[in-house]
Amino acid sequence: MNLSTRIAVSLISGLMVAVASPAFAKVPCGGDFGQFLEGVKQEAIASGLSARAANRALAGAQIDRKVLSRDRAQGVFKLDFLTFSKRAISSYRLKNGAANMQKWSRVFNRAEKDYGVPAPVITAFWALETDYGGFQGDFNTVNALATLSHDCRRPHLFRPQLIAAIEMVQHGDLDPRGTTGAWAGEIGQVQMLPADIIRFGVDGDHDGHINVKASSADAILTGAKFIQHLGWKRGEPWLQEVSVPANFPWETTGLDQRRNGSEWARMGVKARQGKIANVPAALILPQGRKGPIFLAYRNFDIYLEWNQSFVYTTTAAYLATRLGGAHVYDQGNPDPGLSDPQMKQLQKKLEDLGYDVGKIDGILGSGTRHAVQEMQKKLGMPADGWPTEELLARL
Repeated sequence: MNLSTRIAVSLISGLMVAVASPAFAKVPCGGDFGQFLEGVKQEAIASGLSARAANRALAGAQIDRKVLSRDRAQGVFKLDFLTFSKRAISSYRLKNGAANMQKWSRVFNRAEKDYGVPAPVITAFWALETDYGGFQGDFNTVNALATLSHDCRRPHLFRPQLIAAIEMVQHGDLDPRGTTGAWAGEIGQVQMLPADIIRFGVDGDHDGHINVKASSADAILTGAKFIQHLGWKRGEPWLQEVSVPANFPWETTGLDQRRNGSEWARMGVKARQGKIANVPAALILPQGRKGPIFLAYRNFDIYLEWNQSFVYTTTAAYLATRLGGAHVYDQGNPDPGLSDPQMKQLQKKLEDLGYDVGKIDGILGSGTRHAVQEMQKKLGMPADGWPTEELLARL
């Protein structure tokens, strides 16, 4: 998952730890690192963990300057959907995805039976996060979390995760010096934070431990339980490629506009494969009306909970449909998008006109898409939410 957005989404359980622990507010970030670790230890003990586990977890912990460098230099997600999805969905990932679904079929069957989440959905995350466990990150997890907790930018997000890591040490599920993962403290084959592993961890191989790094069974079932928690609706689709008439009312598209499948069908929307499900869905156009077109059903919301990047989530959802047997999308012939300077110029113009586009960052986020669509309506242009040079020129 994209770490910068994933952290904010997945810390609900971790924040509960912070709220429950009165010691949290008394131990500041920054300052002497040894004193800081002692404060963390006392907070862990106050929350019910053993002094032995805290000592073992924090002994030898160090500031990792590479973690701080990554945190300061997070890249922004500016690739368009066609570019990113073509890079991310390789023949290797499709072939190995199918092989893994077959290899772990019993575990996937259990995941769907117990949590309602189909194998292709879990497998797509597994593929995009770590290439099926092939690369899980090489940052020491305790050092990463201690570094980000000590740093005063976002200690309220990372400190609960450091306490959760101590709890994992107490359970025997984390080696404080040997466990590695992502720079922001995420661990395992589907990249989850310690507090989420504790809350949603499933011992899939029945060895008495939750080992999401080495055990694919643990990772699959833990991921499924977490996805269920995010609100997955059993038996419902998540994404479906469709076609629409040339004269379609484009102003009805976008994630904030949902209709039942039967209503979309009456408007001329047709599925490229199968039938349109008669449940609420939004018509989304990742690259405007001339590119691929999808119905995003309610389960698509779970992807946005997992990662807030529209391009990443649409790619993950589409990969899951491919793993489930869907055809390659019709990429169409979309109008060229804007360059980074042009996108920032467009955002500034829209902001000056009173639209809330968020930060002027060159990213086509939800605020910018909505503003573009509204401006297209005012100018009498097809309101598909896709920014073009024509729109910029008319502004």
